Amino acid sequence: MKALRRHARGEEGFTLIELLVVILIIGILAAIALPAFLSQKNKASDATAKEMARSGSLAAEVYATDHGNSFAGLEEPKTLAEYDVAIQTKASSGNAYLSEAKEQESGHGYTVTAVAPQTQDTFTISRSKAGVVTRTCTAVTSNKGGCPTGEW
Repeated sequence: MKALRRHARGEEGFTLIELLVVILIIGILAAIALPAFLSQKNKASDATAKEMARSGSLAAEVYATDHGNSFAGLEEPKTLAEYDVAIQTKASSGNAYLSEAKEQESGHGYTVTAVAPQTQDTFTISRSKAGVVTRTCTAVTSNKGGCPTGEW
């Protein structure tokens, strides 16, 4: 029995300083990881908007095929949603949506714009009469998401 008591007295556990050092290390690691995580979340949000703009662009091309190779009459995103059921036209529950779809150059071109849910960045795809496609992005905030300055 005496050996058991001696053994129990020898196990003292962790000191307060040791516990504080461990908590400090965990706090430093969390401070490093959290901004990186939030940046990835913004990039994912912007990626969904880019994909929504691409879907809108493809739907606009199908629209033109159905209307004699003309984009005339393309006035709102709802028109493109009829060609692709994945296209969202209203902001709802954190989903990217198509905010604009319209004809350009007297029906010989188009512009579609999608909005990212988290960042509110806008991604635009435009096609000119000559068939030149441009992709532009406008960052609403100065985040480090997936909205580069200029073209994407």
